[in-house]
Amino acid sequence: MKLHFNPASPFVRMVTVTARELGIIDQIEEVPTGEFLPIKVNAQVQADNPLGRIPALVTDHGHAIYDSRVICEYLCHHAGDKDLLPDEPVKRFRLLTLQSLAVGLMDSGVALRYETGLRPAEKQWPDWIERQKVRLATALDDLEANWQKELSSVNCGSIAVGCLLGYLDFRYGDMGWRDNRPSLATFYEGFAKRPSMMQTMPPA
Repeated sequence: MKLHFNPASPFVRMVTVTARELGIIDQIEEVPTGEFLPIKVNAQVQADNPLGRIPALVTDHGHAIYDSRVICEYLCHHAGDKDLLPDEPVKRFRLLTLQSLAVGLMDSGVALRYETGLRPAEKQWPDWIERQKVRLATALDDLEANWQKELSSVNCGSIAVGCLLGYLDFRYGDMGWRDNRPSLATFYEGFAKRPSMMQTMPPA
């Protein structure tokens, strides 16, 4: 398999952590994108994902798969795993919802990074920036209040949350997401020490 890869992306990290937890990372060739900017076309990525986004996986049969959630489900299927993403409907859709919540927060975090880190200051939209910050705070509060059972084990949802929180530390070290969220902070303190997370740390 071939994975278009950039270590700074939380979406990519979700895939590479999943592959490591499944024990199949050695079956994946990571193809670095180099600098990956939202305003530039990466021809290699676009050849395998018409949206031009990462991650994009090409299977051993030459089939392209995207986005991160679909890739993670494919990897679980490929590995024959029923733990990270169980078949039982109640558990399955609960975990997929948690995964979707974390991916939505990644979307907000990455978009906020582009707006505040790349767009010229005079062209930034303060109201939009504030909306992303409110969205992040509200959803982090929800993770603290309503998802501790799911976060107590390694699964597709807890992997996504772990990668989200790692991204917030990476890009927004002064955000203080741990403030008034002791359970979420405790979860991440332990989860971040897993080999799969240690081996996929984004560059300093």
